[in-house]
Amino acid sequence: MKNNVFDTRQLLAFSTLARLGSFTRAAQELYLTQGAVSHAIKALEEQAGCRLFERAGRRVALTQSGEQFLRHVDKIMAEMKTARRGLDELTRWGHGRLRLGASTTACQYILPTVLREFKQSFPKCVISIDPGDHGRQVDQLLGGSIDLAIMLEPEGMKELAFVPLFEDEMRFLVSPGHPWAREGRVLREGFEDETLIVYNHTSYTFRLVKEYFRTEELPLTNILELGSMEAIKELVKIGLGVGVLAPWVARHELESGALVSLPLGRKKLRRKWGVGYLRGRRLSLGEETFVGLCQSVTAEIAGRSVAVA
Repeated sequence: MKNNVFDTRQLLAFSTLARLGSFTRAAQELYLTQGAVSHAIKALEEQAGCRLFERAGRRVALTQSGEQFLRHVDKIMAEMKTARRGLDELTRWGHGRLRLGASTTACQYILPTVLREFKQSFPKCVISIDPGDHGRQVDQLLGGSIDLAIMLEPEGMKELAFVPLFEDEMRFLVSPGHPWAREGRVLREGFEDETLIVYNHTSYTFRLVKEYFRTEELPLTNILELGSMEAIKELVKIGLGVGVLAPWVARHELESGALVSLPLGRKKLRRKWGVGYLRGRRLSLGEETFVGLCQSVTAEIAGRSVAVA
């Protein structure tokens, strides 16, 4: 039975000869003898079932069949070069790029540890980080401007894949001198007079908090919004209001007694953190490594969060 699979070495000889138009020059470029190149072309023509070159003395020119065949060969050779570059990237450990999206919270409390370990394995990887809230991360993933995002689980987004990392709980954080801290519970009497210090009202977390308070029938009359977790904690510590935060971002303050954590209400407000990316995308080795490091680092965060809650 006739073999319909072309030999890549013959295709390379054909492509080189077509470009140079000379057996002598083709042989020199390929580090072969002229006889070897001639044999490869003859075998290729026999397999193709037609003449690919017209010989005129020392020069050769493509036949009409050869011109058509060359268009296909050029595509094959280009794909082979692309495949080789991809393999070279894997062998040159640490090369490539990683475009990340992350919330302000993730940038401050998760990314530093993850990236420190990541750079040990991929020292030459070019990393870019675009801080942004949930909506921006979703838009960037769908638009292809970032590869991965450390984010809260997106609702109803079938276009995105989501690798879970950990789950946290939003709680009240108050100063030790606050009446709620002395009572050990949230006092509903006078709740409407409290100033609630929350993260940016345009954030996904704020929407979750707002919906939670609506279903719990707790009034949101006095709200102070800030774009920094550290600023929220500092204002709470000096008694200017009640913070609504996840305990893991205030672990040191809770352990030292500078802040006290109390549940929001009868039900718990939980959030799911993870790494999102465009569904159907095959992750590179570097991206898979990054996700694995996120899982390892946040497993420790999740454990500490439960301890201080």
